[in-house]
Amino acid sequence: MIALDRNLLHRFGLLLIIFLIGIALSLATESFATLSNLTNVARQVSINGILAVGVTFVLLTAGVDLSLGSVVALSGVACATFAQTGEHFVLIPISVGLLVGTACGLTNGLFVTIAGIPPFIVTLGMMTVARGLALIFSGGRPVANISVNLTDFAGDIGGVPIPLLCFAAVATLAWFFLRHFKLGRHIYAIGGNEQAARAAGISVNKVKLLSYALCGLLAGLAGVVLTARTTTGQPNAGVAYELDAIAAVVIGGTSLAGGIGTITGTLLGVLLIGEINNGLDLMGVSSYFQAVIKGVIIVGAVWLDRRQSRS
Repeated sequence: MIALDRNLLHRFGLLLIIFLIGIALSLATESFATLSNLTNVARQVSINGILAVGVTFVLLTAGVDLSLGSVVALSGVACATFAQTGEHFVLIPISVGLLVGTACGLTNGLFVTIAGIPPFIVTLGMMTVARGLALIFSGGRPVANISVNLTDFAGDIGGVPIPLLCFAAVATLAWFFLRHFKLGRHIYAIGGNEQAARAAGISVNKVKLLSYALCGLLAGLAGVVLTARTTTGQPNAGVAYELDAIAAVVIGGTSLAGGIGTITGTLLGVLLIGEINNGLDLMGVSSYFQAVIKGVIIVGAVWLDRRQSRS
């Protein structure tokens, strides 16, 4: 009962913070509450949201993925390359981007589970490898002249941005999977106590591998969406995206120690990070100061996570 009350308090506390910051930004700048800006926020939040949902799976197993931004860049370059001539059906470049992301996730998972290398080291290595591959395949230059069919993927349906619809679909499926599927419950069990989960007959390595694969798949999707939005495959895209995603998940209540967290909390964390980013941009805050503020937020979120874990 106490744990439930704390969880509810955490969620409503985040909602209150999001609401109060929204009011403050509306008073500080006239453009924040406009429809065009809110639509732009929705598009920006969607990419970080997709990444955050993916890394939620990994963090729940007490793992981590630092390669998200680089995988976004590599997937985007691969997608743009196949969409460059306009000769391919739009699903082909999209599928290529998703496959590249999934392959990176699977590689991370294999090294973590089979080789037994700590996730921090594995994903740090993948961060460098994926970025290097993106630069190699693109020649260090943006991959431009992509098919119009792909850029339509960043358009609207009935006035609702397609990236936002993708984010909503991903979040809904992830919530349903973790809540109602046996594999979802296994992810929580592994993060809570890996040895106990193994003793209970759970295939720990397979579940971890699935978690990293899903994280890579969603990083690939984020890369496709970003490429469609920017109309180019940027080998230098996605720098520090993993920091925003992990910060959003931890702020949303997911424990870095694993076993505790919800997709609902991740959504609230994503909204808060997106609101802060947009507000700082509108107020003309220097990107240097924005980096400092984000760093403080991340450290603060980890500190709160540690305090909750100890209590």
